[in-house]
Amino acid sequence: MGDYNSKKIVVVGAGNSGCSLARFFCQRGAKVVLSDSRSEEYLDGLKELKNIPISFDLGGHTESLFQGTDLIVVSPGVPVNLPVLEKARGLGIPIAGEIEIAWQELQAPLVGITGTNGKSTVTTLMGEIFKCWGKQTFVGGNLGKPLITAVDDHWDWLVVELSSFQLETIHSFHPKYGVMLNITEDHLDRYPNMDAYINAKARLFENMTSDDIAVLNADDPLVAKLRGQVKARPVMFSGAYALRDGMSFNGGEIHWHWRGETLSFPVEELQISGRHNIENVMAALIPPLLEGCPADLAWETVKLFQGLPHRMEVIGARNGCRWIDDSKGTNIGSVVKSLSGLKAPVTLIAGGKDKQGDLEPLREAVATKVNHLILIGEAAERMAKAFEDITEIHKAINMVAAVHLADKITAPGSTVLLSPGCSSFDMFKSYEDRGKAFTEAFKALDVARGC
Repeated sequence: MGDYNSKKIVVVGAGNSGCSLARFFCQRGAKVVLSDSRSEEYLDGLKELKNIPISFDLGGHTESLFQGTDLIVVSPGVPVNLPVLEKARGLGIPIAGEIEIAWQELQAPLVGITGTNGKSTVTTLMGEIFKCWGKQTFVGGNLGKPLITAVDDHWDWLVVELSSFQLETIHSFHPKYGVMLNITEDHLDRYPNMDAYINAKARLFENMTSDDIAVLNADDPLVAKLRGQVKARPVMFSGAYALRDGMSFNGGEIHWHWRGETLSFPVEELQISGRHNIENVMAALIPPLLEGCPADLAWETVKLFQGLPHRMEVIGARNGCRWIDDSKGTNIGSVVKSLSGLKAPVTLIAGGKDKQGDLEPLREAVATKVNHLILIGEAAERMAKAFEDITEIHKAINMVAAVHLADKITAPGSTVLLSPGCSSFDMFKSYEDRGKAFTEAFKALDVARGC
């Protein structure tokens, strides 16, 4: 545990994690400065800190504050190469992230879950399994509650979603289980190249030993490659072929082979659909089963799971068309997976803040599934040029216009899918905000048409 009494600490980034960190350090007697490049009107969480003795450095980062402090703690969304951080690093001032600070305070065993897609689903489902087993389980991290909010309570297990941004700033962080789901192109607006992104993800295993377990996707070549590189014992899962030891899918059942025991789980009992969700279920089952959770209890929990909001969530039907909110599909790989589970024809609403990822992997899915591609946001022009030769392109100025256009041009028997392949921050506060706007616009269609 850290001794922060009377220490000068600068917390960078006044989002959810930053505000939680500021509160944590204040409670431990530190002299806290909360610094953010944004001004107060853009920071919703500050009102919750009004009665706490915290200093604020808003609208920019004051260099002297960073150079005259004992510790700098960086929120996940803050680039670690900010000039003020580089200068502080050169002066030998320690810099850490929220995950590292929280880890040093926690005693419970931790499952760290990362990957480009599926993290939130696996984290939520695994947390539900542990809870239904009767374990006091914290579920959060990049999903929902910051890990730092867990430090003052007793937990049997910590199930934590981890982004590459969070893993950039670890030092001693050491999960008992590290789960790597998949790696596809993402966040290339932040990383100089794909290797840098992969290396950030792989830091999950950096401090793990042979006493720990790495849960790895055998079907993803970039993930499978880690098997020979990590010190933790690998346990694999595969949706493509049978494994002698591990979790695999044969087209009708999930099979768990481990130390001479075989268990079978029929996927027809699942409420969530799609090949990607079968992979998510396999990953979510492995740590609880290895820890001794009864298989029938674990599977009963899985069967009841209905998925997450904004992740292939059916929001309704209209004029013979199904409407699906996949606002959490914030990268190209996610859109590919989402389209793979749908039958043609699809009207796809995509676009947003451009992450500069390669659009080529999406071309086959668009060509075979998408009749109409409606584009919004900053990425609209680049995406239009990438797909104009294989489908009909439309542009809309905002989500309401996109929904109205989709309603007009989509034929009965089709699916309207919001799966942007981009982050939301050019037009919305979050992917949740974007999904809510999509749903509200859909529900308003009858009102707008006077029906």
